[in-house]
Amino acid sequence: MTSAQSKRHTKREQAQYWVITTKGKSTASCSGMDGARSCQGASIQIKRTTRQLKPQKNNEVVTGEMENFTSGRVRLMFEDEAGFGRISKPKYCWCFPGLRPTIPCHHIREYRYAFGAVKPLTGDSVFLILSSSDTVCMNIFLRHLSETYNNDRIILACDSASWHRANVLEIPDNIRFVHLPPATPEMNPVEQIWKEIRKRDFRNEIFQTLDKVVDRLCSVINSLSLDTIKSISGREWII
Repeated sequence: MTSAQSKRHTKREQAQYWVITTKGKSTASCSGMDGARSCQGASIQIKRTTRQLKPQKNNEVVTGEMENFTSGRVRLMFEDEAGFGRISKPKYCWCFPGLRPTIPCHHIREYRYAFGAVKPLTGDSVFLILSSSDTVCMNIFLRHLSETYNNDRIILACDSASWHRANVLEIPDNIRFVHLPPATPEMNPVEQIWKEIRKRDFRNEIFQTLDKVVDRLCSVINSLSLDTIKSISGREWII
């Protein structure tokens, strides 16, 4: 194993995650932990893997699987990921007439990635903050989502990113994927959740460390009520 491969392997094994979930509550809370900040202490060991696309299934097979799957209590959820980091982009802001505002800005390319799934009908949601956006982290998120709603069957609508279609993706028994058409972010309401998070507390700010980025992200997600998520993610063709 080369030095570069060893560094990548170590980085993957030391991936950290933060858990934020809402399940029939007006505000979010960290599962089994006391507040968002304490979520930073959890770490898990993960195996190194590669990304490989799954072969397309026959339409008749997919239809038959979904018919058998939708018997019982089913929840339709939409899933997406977004990067939040120390790099900042100047945005418009208020200022006094005749003055030109000064906006802090830097270009440090360090990120953490938020994985989120929401149910537009009720506002229920599950979020994880992970170290990267890949198949390994997607497996972590799917396991947590499955455990959160272990008595339900989940139809999870998402885009066709490579980590959503990899051969090594571990899809729990109570989850089925429905892939949205290519290049249609407007069909995924979670995109608007990310926009709301950035608008609330990430505009024209710089962060000294990634931990501060995670703290802020946990705080903003915890501030999203069920009604807010329903309002943002609700679509006539969904509900």
